[in-house]
Amino acid sequence: MDSAAPVYSAAPMEFQPPPTDARAVMVDGQIRPNRVTDPRILTAMRHLPREHFLPRHLAEFAYIDDDIPLSDDRVMLKPLITARLLQLAAPVAQERCLVIGAGTGYGTAILASCDVSVVALEEDDTLRAVAQTALGRHAPVVNLLSGKLEAGCPDHAPWDLILIEGAVASIPEAIVSQLRKNGRLVTVLRPDGGPGKAVVVEQGTSGPVWVESFDCMTRLLPQFRAAPAFSF
Repeated sequence: MDSAAPVYSAAPMEFQPPPTDARAVMVDGQIRPNRVTDPRILTAMRHLPREHFLPRHLAEFAYIDDDIPLSDDRVMLKPLITARLLQLAAPVAQERCLVIGAGTGYGTAILASCDVSVVALEEDDTLRAVAQTALGRHAPVVNLLSGKLEAGCPDHAPWDLILIEGAVASIPEAIVSQLRKNGRLVTVLRPDGGPGKAVVVEQGTSGPVWVESFDCMTRLLPQFRAAPAFSF
């Protein structure tokens, strides 16, 4: 298991909803002091009940400043990483956007609040079931699909924006090729499994252009881990 995040017990427990002011504390204590200024993102994070995007036994952890493990190899990204990746993506109204590795749908719901058209891709049945319920309640305009994350969604391409919601060892060319000209892809790149960098990949006239942004550490999506090497 990647050691990037602590492990929270999945044992049944008495449900204790987060305090009513938890979202305000999250935004004013975690998000705004760390250079997140997009008013659409801040407003969405103030209003979306993050606990609705978690299994019931994890709801009490909804507003912690950390990744929340959802399974052995998947997490809900910490609020600040979600906010900064979405701000880096700079969604523009009416754009067509794809979220790969949508998980339980929280980042997808924030993106949908930016007046864009969103398709969310998730292959894990358990996570997708949580997302189906939460998005149906808070972002019903999102089209939630099942499919292999590493394949992207070529049937609905080209995309103005692709967000891979998690860390990757590398970005498949097959996904980059699904961007329209001047489209962009945002994710966290961890090529050697070490410290990560948020990156933007723009589909330019002469091919993809990569720009590194801020340091960012989160768990590798299992579908985007480096293939094991063999030595003799």
